[in-house]
Amino acid sequence: MAVALAINAVLLVGTVIGGLLTGSLALLADAGHLLSDVGAIGIGLVAARLAGRAPTPERTYGLQRSEVLGALANGILLVVVSVLIVVEALSRFGSPPDVSGGGMLAVGVAGLAGNVAATWVLASGDRADLNLEGVLRHSAADALSSIGVVVAAIAVLAAGWDAADPVASLVIAGLILAGSWRLLKEPLDVLLEAAPAGMDVSAVGGAIAAEPDVIEVHDLHVWTVTSGFPALSAHVVVRPGCDRDRVLRRVEHVLRDRFGISHTTLQMVEQAPDLIQVERGG
Repeated sequence: MAVALAINAVLLVGTVIGGLLTGSLALLADAGHLLSDVGAIGIGLVAARLAGRAPTPERTYGLQRSEVLGALANGILLVVVSVLIVVEALSRFGSPPDVSGGGMLAVGVAGLAGNVAATWVLASGDRADLNLEGVLRHSAADALSSIGVVVAAIAVLAAGWDAADPVASLVIAGLILAGSWRLLKEPLDVLLEAAPAGMDVSAVGGAIAAEPDVIEVHDLHVWTVTSGFPALSAHVVVRPGCDRDRVLRRVEHVLRDRFGISHTTLQMVEQAPDLIQVERGG
C-alpha cells in the first residue's frame, strides 16, 4: 500500500494540473478519484498499523476492527466523490466548454499506466484482507476511469465532440459508485455481527448436532471479528455421563476443518435428568 500511495500521489498532482490546463472535467473527476485513493490508502495504512497492536485488558481483541472501519470510511468517501462528479457533469451538458483533446489524451494515457502499476502492486497482497481489498478496488476503478478519459479524449480529437468529456465523467462516477457497494456492505455486516459471507449457519449447527452424544445445539452465534477471523459461540447439550471433553474436541475439529472456524466458545451442558424423564413419558 505504501508503494501504491506514492504512485497515486504523483498521479494526483499530474492529473490536477492536466485537468486545469485542458479544461477537462473527466480529468478532474479522475483526479477526485485519485484524491480518494490517496486518502483511502492513507486510512488503510493507519488501520493496518492499529490492527497490529496487541490486545489490552480493555480491548481484548486489540484494534483489529480498525481495518473494517477503514474500509467503511473508504466506501463512504467513494460515494461522496461520485455524487460530486455527477452534479458537475450534469451542469456541463448545457454548454460544454472547449477541451484540449491532445493534452487530455496524454494525461489519460500516463494516468492509465500509473493506475495499472498501482493495481498490480496491490493485487499481490492478501486479498482476504478487507482493508487491502478496499484500497485495491479504488485503484482498479481508477484504471477504468483512465480508460474512460482516453476514450473521451479520442472522441474530442476525432469528432470535436466536447460533450464526450462530461459523458466520460458520468461513466467514471458510475464506476466509482459500483465499487463502493462492497466497501459499504461488508464492513456494515461485520459491525452488525452478521454471519461471515457464504457461511450457512444452519449447516454449522447441523454438523455440531450430528456428532455422537450431542443432543441439541442452541444459542448458536457466528460472526466476524475482522477480515478472515470468524468466531463462534454455542451451548451444546450432551448425553449424561459422556466424556464432555472428548465431545468438545470432536466438535472443535469439525468446526475448524469443515467451516474454517478456529475461535470458538462452546459450553458443554449435560441433559438434565428431569428432561430425560419427560421425553420418555412423552
